[in-house]
Amino acid sequence: MKHELIALFLIATAAYADDPQFSGFVDIQFAWNDNRPANHENFFPGAGTTAKRANEFAVNLAQVQWSRAVSAEQPVGFTLALVAGEGADVVHGGDDTFRHLYQASVAYRFSDALAIEGGVYPSHIGMEGFYTKDNWNYTRSIMGEASPYFQTGVKATYAFNDHWSGRVDLLNGWQNIRDDDDNKSIGTQVAYTDASLTAAFNTFIDVERKFADVVIVYRANPRFQLGAAIDIGTENDADWYGAVAYARYAINEHAAIAFRAEHFSDPDNGITGFAQTINEGTLTFELRPHDNLILKLEGRYDKSDAGVFFRKDATTDSQFLALAGVVVTF
Repeated sequence: MKHELIALFLIATAAYADDPQFSGFVDIQFAWNDNRPANHENFFPGAGTTAKRANEFAVNLAQVQWSRAVSAEQPVGFTLALVAGEGADVVHGGDDTFRHLYQASVAYRFSDALAIEGGVYPSHIGMEGFYTKDNWNYTRSIMGEASPYFQTGVKATYAFNDHWSGRVDLLNGWQNIRDDDDNKSIGTQVAYTDASLTAAFNTFIDVERKFADVVIVYRANPRFQLGAAIDIGTENDADWYGAVAYARYAINEHAAIAFRAEHFSDPDNGITGFAQTINEGTLTFELRPHDNLILKLEGRYDKSDAGVFFRKDATTDSQFLALAGVVVTF
């Protein structure tokens, strides 16, 4: 089924593909876990879209993408992104039909202010995306793992002026490709940006789940940036919330360091699979010796009030990871 869908997408977009762009990357990692889990699992189910496996080399993610961006001269665009690796398996949660599909969308620009996009495309929620090469840290926060990386539906974006924009999504659900019921979900975004500040208020609403997300990035100067994100969610009688602070300093044009501190509370087992409160701290060194090569070294410590991490043949409430990631782009 997935091959037929991809073939139809290629046929539909080929007529407009006067100047498509082909790109991709391969992301290889090694994660050392001082708990030495016997099953080699670093994170509880649903988390670990980066560094899923402990004490072994792994293909974190490989991606190929064929796309054309919309512009004033060319209002029709498309993106097809295929993925493979440990991260793809985690983000799709065992859905074998679409496990290699991350994005398949078409877009149309009506004017300088209004554009629509439909299909499978990246989520509007959160600061951390699915591709590690684009994030300040190599691994993602628990809060990032507890929010969607992609969504399926149609979105309309509108730029009110040079600083303010808005967006509305009609979706199949929370990180779903196929709809799991007859009810549709609504996503919204109000965003502001200028030379030093980017801020967004994002929501997701369906019959069972209500979710709000705030993301702020402040550029103090060309080298130093600060970020923060706050999430609040509820489903039925379960509530969860989280807060993350980020900092990134560019040492020079090739090297940077980044720090993340996080507090995430899921007292009712609403989203993580456990009733827990978890704190996490991550320090990352990034080196880009070449335009097509990204190296990241990272230390990460997680501490929960529940036994959610594996330690040899048992469980424990904390873990320390030392990671190395290599990303080659083309």
